[in-house]
Amino acid sequence: MLALRLNGKDRDPVPERMDPDPVPDGWVEVRLRAAALNHRDVWIRQGLYAGIRYPFTPGSDGAGYIGNDPVLINPGMDWGSNPAAQGAGFHILGMPSNGTFAQRVSVPASQVYPVPAYLSMEEAAAIPLAGVTAFRALFTRGRARPGERVLVTGIGGGVAQWVFRFGLAAGMEIWVTSGDDGKIREAVQRGAAAGMNYKNEQWPELARTSGGFDLVVDGAGGPFAAAILKYMNPGGRIVVYGGTAGAVEKWLPQPLFWKQLDILGSTMGTPEDFEAMMAFISTHRIAPVLDQFFPLEKGADAYHRMALGAQTGKIILQIPDE
Repeated sequence: MLALRLNGKDRDPVPERMDPDPVPDGWVEVRLRAAALNHRDVWIRQGLYAGIRYPFTPGSDGAGYIGNDPVLINPGMDWGSNPAAQGAGFHILGMPSNGTFAQRVSVPASQVYPVPAYLSMEEAAAIPLAGVTAFRALFTRGRARPGERVLVTGIGGGVAQWVFRFGLAAGMEIWVTSGDDGKIREAVQRGAAAGMNYKNEQWPELARTSGGFDLVVDGAGGPFAAAILKYMNPGGRIVVYGGTAGAVEKWLPQPLFWKQLDILGSTMGTPEDFEAMMAFISTHRIAPVLDQFFPLEKGADAYHRMALGAQTGKIILQIPDE
């Protein structure tokens, strides 16, 4: 089969021919047709994960076929018995195990779900990792409710796009941030109430007009995360699922205790979160926002686009039949 392989730190992935992995008892082999990139893939290429062993096939998100049945894969493996947090054995498909940037991948049978009939393979491949991360952050950890005002940071990213879509479907007022005015305009056209450019020193003026935020879902951290405390409503929650902008400095305790705010961490999701997410997507007929498509053989170009941060929505690899 054809697979996209990483052979060393900071090296571009290259297409190679290899034998498929064996299929243990209780596992299934998925013939993949589409896969999606995540920031995780770029960070792995940069060597920013522990225990990387080269060479391997990256990729966490994928959709394809088992027989004639279209399926997508839940990449979160072995969550454990505690719904509050993943156990020590939790890992994500695509490192250390071979992942979805290939024509075939083997996974436990419990990790596959039917593709909703209204979605293409490319759309289905864009759901799993970012979708379940967004769903858990917004609903399980964030306890979001209809009518609340929710701020979604970094609207160009895959998780942020899913939080945005879930929040609109659930009847929330969604505000967004970005360093790109074009991405803010696009979000407003898709239903956001307003957006703030965090590179513009005037963003606090707009935040003051918002009426305050009940929930912030943040994948960036950095200076903005501390500054937004001033504009939180009493009893508000901040859910942090990533840190692309670096450390959060100068978090003052006064607004935290006086407004009785909650700061919550969130990563991926339980099997129950994943199942609930798929039901929510199907009920509301939500389709993901897709950015650009690349053939599997041009996977290095897809990585470069992800590293630039130029995308809005998910970057997709299209995988040929064998």
